[in-house]
Amino acid sequence: MSYAKLAGLHPIYGLYSGFVPIFVYAVFGSSRQLAIGPVTLVSLLVSNVLSNIVDPSDELYMELAVLLAFMVGALECTMGLLRLGWLLRFISHSVISGFVTSSAIVIALSQAKYFLGYNIERSSQILPLTKSIIAGAGDFSWPPFVMGSTILAIILLMKHLGKSKKSLRFLRASGPLTAVILGTTFVKIFHPSAISVVGEIPQGLPKFHIPREFQYAESLISTAVVITGVAILESVGIAKALAAKNGYELDSNQELFGLGMANICGSFFSAYPATGSFSRSAVNHESGAKTGLSGITTGFTMGCALFFMTPLFRDIPQCALAAIVISVGISLVDYEEALFLWRVDKKDFLLWTITCVTTLFLGIEIGVLVGVSASLAFVIHESANPYIAVLGRLPGTTVYRNIEQYPEAYVYNGIVVVRIDAPIYFANISYIKDRLREYELSCSGSTKHGAESERIYFVIIEMAPVPYVDSSAVQALKDLHQEYKSREIQIAISNPNRKVLVTLSRAGLIELIGKRWYFVSVHDAVKACLEHMQNFHGRMGDQTPAGRQPGFLQWQRKRDGEGEELSPDEEPLLSQKEV
Repeated sequence: MSYAKLAGLHPIYGLYSGFVPIFVYAVFGSSRQLAIGPVTLVSLLVSNVLSNIVDPSDELYMELAVLLAFMVGALECTMGLLRLGWLLRFISHSVISGFVTSSAIVIALSQAKYFLGYNIERSSQILPLTKSIIAGAGDFSWPPFVMGSTILAIILLMKHLGKSKKSLRFLRASGPLTAVILGTTFVKIFHPSAISVVGEIPQGLPKFHIPREFQYAESLISTAVVITGVAILESVGIAKALAAKNGYELDSNQELFGLGMANICGSFFSAYPATGSFSRSAVNHESGAKTGLSGITTGFTMGCALFFMTPLFRDIPQCALAAIVISVGISLVDYEEALFLWRVDKKDFLLWTITCVTTLFLGIEIGVLVGVSASLAFVIHESANPYIAVLGRLPGTTVYRNIEQYPEAYVYNGIVVVRIDAPIYFANISYIKDRLREYELSCSGSTKHGAESERIYFVIIEMAPVPYVDSSAVQALKDLHQEYKSREIQIAISNPNRKVLVTLSRAGLIELIGKRWYFVSVHDAVKACLEHMQNFHGRMGDQTPAGRQPGFLQWQRKRDGEGEELSPDEEPLLSQKEV
């Protein structure tokens, strides 16, 4: 009922949204403890959008809320059937946390009118809400403020006691019910005129109602997408956590389909968009629910309330329902997450801040769009600028590690070993080529071993972390090989996986570079390069005419033509029969 008021609807629609969808989800959903119904964020989104189209007192407002439930359900079903749940992985946790925190602040402010005793502007932005609250301060009323504050304090106290002591955890769930009973009892006894109440609530089950007003569907599409994203993230996140605690696997795509069917069927019985509720699901879990039968039991209880208990709801104070919503909003303000992100990862803290600030000042839909766009931008940036490490040999071992992480690791003169920690594809190949050029002449901060050399002769690319390469990357590697060849530098490839090896083979890159320059380990590649360099420097004094210094690759081609073989310690990746 509180969430329905937050959505700008009559409280009865909150009961309807907690009735039919929960039966449908029990049949189609995959979570055994998830409780379906109206929630805070979705209710705020519904109010934010529909109030800009029509006045909440108009019958059209309810029709659009029901239509929105149908559209959200259709989107969720489509995503489930097409197995598109993976798309949500691109929305980072920091974006979700920042969005939820700012939305919680807006939610709390939007309910202030029931505490203050006067109307305030309906908005999802903090500035209009704040200005409206300040402008109407002259109409402030003490009775609803005192009652609302008292009920809010009772709810928060019971929630705190339930968290701090395991034996009192039942208080967390019973706090709102206790506060509402106390407030209703007070109103029934004293009949204070300054405190507004819920009023008459229709008795009986919802009637079958086909969603109408489809001419407004186009203007609701963006909101339906946002609600779908928020609803899925909240619901699937809760369901996965509960599945892990109870030791069973959750099918995310079936979960999407179950949520979609719940909303579609609910829209035919006057329900507005519903999703998994964290607080009600937690109560379900703590009560020992093991199967979907718990949801059906909740649905029957809701049906009994609609049949027999609605007359009792008439005298519930509006400020009591507002206190419930504000208490939920307070619990959603995740400042601890912001402090954690600041300590651990400044990039994620920036994402959190961007999402939170834009949601507060520009509205929920723009906040979600900016947050998701920023999250995707960070993903693209990381993918297009992968980490590339220069490797050195750890003393006394044949292990090669990042010289920045292990300063004691040493590199050999004339040889650069690099490791690419990402797939190689069209978006990052230019960056990789630029970095390889930088590493040709420098292994900064390392101790160098081996014969003195005034230039680079070998670039060894460690490909073990590379899951795949695309056609653009193959062409770029060919260009890089030709560029190196013109500067008398040989490329060697270390430990590519089978998928990468097949791609390189089909593209002709194995033959272009030479089969003998593919190795199973970095150490094998380095040994082969060192032997070639020693042979080169050892023979040049006898073979080179005065005044003429041949290039290394010229000597290498001559050596290959004489048929010299690898030493027994050198292990090539490809045998003569393999391609």
